[in-house]
Amino acid sequence: MVGAGHMGGAMLRRWLAAGLSPAEVTVVSPSGRPMPDGVRVLRAIPDVCEGDYDLILLALKPQQLASLRDGPLAGHRSRLLVSILAGVEVATLAPLCPAATVVRAMPNLPVAIGAGVVALHAADAGTAARDEVAALMAPLGLVEWIADEAQFDDVTALAGCGPAFLFRFADALAAAGASLGLPQDQAARLALATIRGAAEMAAQADVGPAVLADRVASPGGSTRQGLDVLDRADGLAPLLRETLAAAAARNREMAAAARRA
Repeated sequence: MVGAGHMGGAMLRRWLAAGLSPAEVTVVSPSGRPMPDGVRVLRAIPDVCEGDYDLILLALKPQQLASLRDGPLAGHRSRLLVSILAGVEVATLAPLCPAATVVRAMPNLPVAIGAGVVALHAADAGTAARDEVAALMAPLGLVEWIADEAQFDDVTALAGCGPAFLFRFADALAAAGASLGLPQDQAARLALATIRGAAEMAAQADVGPAVLADRVASPGGSTRQGLDVLDRADGLAPLLRETLAAAAARNREMAAAARRA
């Protein structure tokens, strides 16, 4: 693992919890931040290859990509190069390391508890490579292959950025409850429990969320009155379209910057 910050560290901890031996992992961390017991930590990528790797995972920040362009990975052999760098395309990644297969991965933060989403894309991965990467990612949550790399920025906006947007919604729901007169801490507990239960119910249902919402809303009742506000022409749907469009546009800007770097 080259880098192991918030996202890379979350993935590593989940893999270890799922049974990966720490002795199989080497982390390159210039900051030298503490890692789980048994994981080998290096401050820099070794100049000399110490053997073939099963997989090299790039988990540093996209802004740090330039540090890999001078060739520190050129002497390191790996069957798979997997990158979680937002906005950095396969064509930009391929020259960094003599790997047989390059895979882009987009995890979101709930991978830390095994309830995340991992989107994957590889331009020319064979069945065996795809199966291997999918099996590696399976303990992290839902794994989805994206056929068209051009859609990766959109998937990142939805699933990668989505937890932050949902956290904002949860905070706003709690604040709205407090504005009605509920104690703030109680409103926060009620909002989180409501979201958790509703999400579980939606995940297990045999119908979509829109149908579930209508089932809860009796004609003329209080839920319907509230939904009428969310369903207005200037309500929730256009707000989320604008939100995701802004995130996707930024992903494309970062991809363009990575190509120029």
